[in-house]
Amino acid sequence: MTTLRDALRELPESVFADLLESEDAYRIVLDLPGVTAETAEMRVDRGRLVVEARREKDVPASFAYVEEGRSLFIDAELPLPPDATGAGAAAEVERGVFTVTLPKRSAEAGETIPITSAGDDA
Repeated sequence: MTTLRDALRELPESVFADLLESEDAYRIVLDLPGVTAETAEMRVDRGRLVVEARREKDVPASFAYVEEGRSLFIDAELPLPPDATGAGAAAEVERGVFTVTLPKRSAEAGETIPITSAGDDA
């Protein structure tokens, strides 16, 4: 699990994460402001949690960027403990906070994780 903890520390500065563990699962909580269930994909592939997301940015027509510090795309790969699996994994998003639950079992390669909305994503 040390590898996963190290990877969480190396996430982009705009992404914050917590790692939790129970007897039968791991839970990763990711803050991805501006990302919704429709603009994110998460999957377990070769022992890694792969996150590909796109932020929704609303720029009024009367404004132009002077500096753009929030990237439009967020991509991250987090190594998982050997007993974490994508089979039966679930993710939920509420207001840009993603909660990903990964059961502890033998890993299934390439399994997509469904994301449900827990309310208003705005």
